[in-house]
Amino acid sequence: MILILSGTNRPGSNTRKVAEYVLKATKEITGLEVKLLSLEDIPHSIFHDQMYSGDDMPMEIIAIQEEYIFPAEKMVILTPEYNGSFAGVLKMFIDALSVRKYAENFKGKSGALIGVSSGRAGNLRGLEHLTGLFHYLGMHIHPAKLPVSSISEVMNDGKLNEPTQEAINELLKGFLLKVRIV
Repeated sequence: MILILSGTNRPGSNTRKVAEYVLKATKEITGLEVKLLSLEDIPHSIFHDQMYSGDDMPMEIIAIQEEYIFPAEKMVILTPEYNGSFAGVLKMFIDALSVRKYAENFKGKSGALIGVSSGRAGNLRGLEHLTGLFHYLGMHIHPAKLPVSSISEVMNDGKLNEPTQEAINELLKGFLLKVRIV
């Protein structure tokens, strides 16, 4: 299973809109099972001090792990730029997951990163921060990261322009269809 993770809880975000395009494109490219998990849709009541307790972890986090995180072999993580990095809710979500069955969450899995920004850099700094975090957790991050810059200029009526769609498709093909030579 391939997981598309929209890494913000902001309602109606551009990151979510890009993630929905990535979901559609991934299904078309691979024909495999693909799921979208948006942090906008998870219950925010899970973010409290008990989320760090293995014994008292909220059942909502366990359900998310079981349905989305554990079965995912590959992940495409999208993150908007928040204060020169990625969204704090994404970090808190990753931290919460890491309490239970630490290695099964990210270790040995493959990930691709897409940044979304209203500015010119497409959240490059946030993508680098996120790369470091996922490397620490043992995830293999695809070397080509895609910064989607000036999102308001490349999206009209909730739809990405053709050059941005092509850039996403190229990233996905390189990440999802790569052939390993051993």
